[in-house]
Amino acid sequence: MAHVDSPFHFKFFKPSKLPHPLVRLDDVSIGYGDKVVLHKVKLSLMPGERIGLLGHNGAGKSTLIKLLAAELKPQTGECEPSSELKVGYFAQHQMELLDMQASALLHVQRLDPKLTEQEIRNYLGGYNFHGDQVLQAVQPFSGGEKARLVLALLIYQKPNLLLLDEPTNHLDLEMRHALSLALQDFEGAMVLVSHDRHLLRAVTDQFLLVDGGKVVEFDGDLDQYRQWLLQPKELVDDQSIVDKPGTSRKEMRQQQAEMRRQLQPLKNQLKKLDQKLQAINQRKQQIENELSQPEIYEAESRQRMQELSQEQGNLLKQLEETEEQWLEQSMELETLELNLNH
Repeated sequence: MAHVDSPFHFKFFKPSKLPHPLVRLDDVSIGYGDKVVLHKVKLSLMPGERIGLLGHNGAGKSTLIKLLAAELKPQTGECEPSSELKVGYFAQHQMELLDMQASALLHVQRLDPKLTEQEIRNYLGGYNFHGDQVLQAVQPFSGGEKARLVLALLIYQKPNLLLLDEPTNHLDLEMRHALSLALQDFEGAMVLVSHDRHLLRAVTDQFLLVDGGKVVEFDGDLDQYRQWLLQPKELVDDQSIVDKPGTSRKEMRQQQAEMRRQLQPLKNQLKKLDQKLQAINQRKQQIENELSQPEIYEAESRQRMQELSQEQGNLLKQLEETEEQWLEQSMELETLELNLNH
């Protein structure tokens, strides 16, 4: 993402001690009640690891985050957190856990009663809370304002493991950029669930794929993940449809055909956007190759260099806009698939 100057900043304090490992999962199965979502998960989270969770909506990414945050207990297997583990957990539902009648200032003061009002104001200013707003009850705050406050409270507690489930959903561009910069400087471990490809690319260095009830390492990059998402995916388990009382194979085929019909327009749009992204990236690479040649910087090539530089800037803008469009269409497709499966 291109640099965006911002008066706001998220600044992480140096985290608490970094035990080794932070948490270990050994053949853990996770779910809700009798339903198992993830099977036999093996994972050791080490200090400094920066993991992005990939997978379709409903595959179990948030379920895994909740286990690591100790909001869920394993159904089977062992989950062994270090005695020095200190988790910072952000999820959308946590905005509902704010004290709606308390001010932003009071929320921070409850964490550290020794702070002066000015120290709290200085801290909250980095999250774009200023003036009388820090004294107002959070009830009328927008979703973005509540998300910023939750992040401010989380960051102040100096976690050594950050668990972030869609942290940028309610943040504007400036705040998303500020968070991205802060996460790049964070010294602890991090597990991130996000549809924000820019954030994933900027702050993670390894990916785990949550799919089919399993958690496995994803060896590719985000472009390869985009290709994986475009691959045909069976919407329903044939046998589960057959097993439903009164469902014949003919009816099953009709249901599947109707599902494909509803999904096809979105899949076609995604393919077109994917082709556009490939073309932009190909041209971008050509320009970068030409700009890497020494002769392009000689006096007689100055006009050509300026033209290439301008085209490069335009391509970067197109790339960002097209990736945003692809992201929106992908989220819409995943949501529709999830609804059709249920």
